[in-house]
Amino acid sequence: MLKKIAECIKNNSNIIEKKSIDPVVQFINLNSFKSSRIFSDIGEDSAAIKNDNGLYTLVTTDRIKTTFIEKFPFGAGFSSILVGVDDIYACGGTPLAASLIISFKEQKIGQKIIEGVCAGSKKFNVPIIRGHTNMKKHYELSTALIGEIKKEDYISAKNAQPNDNVILAVDFEGRIGRASNLHWDTTTFKDSEIVLNKRKSMNVIGQEHLANSSKDISNGGVFGTILQLIQYSEVGAEINIEKIVIPPKLIEKGYDLETYIKMFLTTSYILTAPDEKSQQIIKIFKDHNVSANLIGKITKKAGLKINNGKESLDV
Repeated sequence: MLKKIAECIKNNSNIIEKKSIDPVVQFINLNSFKSSRIFSDIGEDSAAIKNDNGLYTLVTTDRIKTTFIEKFPFGAGFSSILVGVDDIYACGGTPLAASLIISFKEQKIGQKIIEGVCAGSKKFNVPIIRGHTNMKKHYELSTALIGEIKKEDYISAKNAQPNDNVILAVDFEGRIGRASNLHWDTTTFKDSEIVLNKRKSMNVIGQEHLANSSKDISNGGVFGTILQLIQYSEVGAEINIEKIVIPPKLIEKGYDLETYIKMFLTTSYILTAPDEKSQQIIKIFKDHNVSANLIGKITKKAGLKINNGKESLDV
């Protein structure tokens, strides 16, 4: 099983795709203008800009894949808001507003995209304040969200510390997405109050200064998210695959661990925290109806290892 999981991680196309942009990120980081007002930037789910009022302004951007737009335009529009919202919450912040760029060649599909964007706006209480629209020969959908957080509450994605516990938090109250069997939908069918309450768990964790680092789980899946977090934190991780709990509804559908770790899990996070704070984090998630448990440890030595409680393997 360990070898199968290791190969699954190595061959995950979304993880490979994220690694391929590293040279682009490095070039921009080395050659772009720097400002003393930037507290944290590349590598974070949400960059943080210093203000004079004790708050950070949070900024995040995302692009939706063209294949997703063509297959399920309403879902693409909705997801364009969702992914930015979860980037803001992942660092403990609160979303304030969104802007977007939309291009479409068929009016009917364009309308569905816009309807999805508006549905996401209402679901997550995020106003759309700016946009740019093209009616051309291709489909394009990108969003930028801003948020805010007290500077002392900000949770970085680049601050995992050796000997931290790795915590996996997942909303088990979901269903398989309409656009892909690798999408765990935990939002579209729930009231706004419910989906926002689950995300406010991250606000509480930030306010109580419990986590050293965090990221939301995106299309790289559980291990894609862990790999990004340890890369930017310049540490390693050892994960016990037996500790990764699959939502019962997915087990009923025949999903195994190999499939589960490839999934885009909405309302789900990876956090790292010291022993004395980890159980408090798990309790906060439980109080907000999100399942959470310890799945591994952060190591000083870089790289990812997986184990089954008996044997371990480098990935």
